[in-house]
Amino acid sequence: MSAVRQTAPTADDLLGLAEACLARLPAHMQAAASNVRLIVQDYADDALLDELGIGDPLELSGLYSGVPVTDESVTSPSIETPLVFLFRMPILFEWAERGDVTVDELVAHVVIHEYGHHFGWSDEDMDRLLAEE
Repeated sequence: MSAVRQTAPTADDLLGLAEACLARLPAHMQAAASNVRLIVQDYADDALLDELGIGDPLELSGLYSGVPVTDESVTSPSIETPLVFLFRMPILFEWAERGDVTVDELVAHVVIHEYGHHFGWSDEDMDRLLAEE
């Protein structure tokens, strides 16, 4: 008999799920993603939500901040560390509302989508990788 989780996944739990998702990527993608800092917060801050024109903090489950590798060049490299944010409460809210997806699957979806922005992937590229997940 397996144990039933009695509490919502913590930020550390989501970070672990995200890191496990990244570990399943092909080696060349893992190498290209190794410089991206992964951060889990409960919600996006108000300033970011205002900047993006988002009124409800539950509408933003993840965000990429940085220069996509497809836009970098040797002559003008990015000096800022690229960041991927996962917002815990919106992810958990969607997980609870949907009921048709595991939290692992939902975190993987958000991770692939946000890292996809880093790689400069199209929506079709992201959908294909998620289908393989």
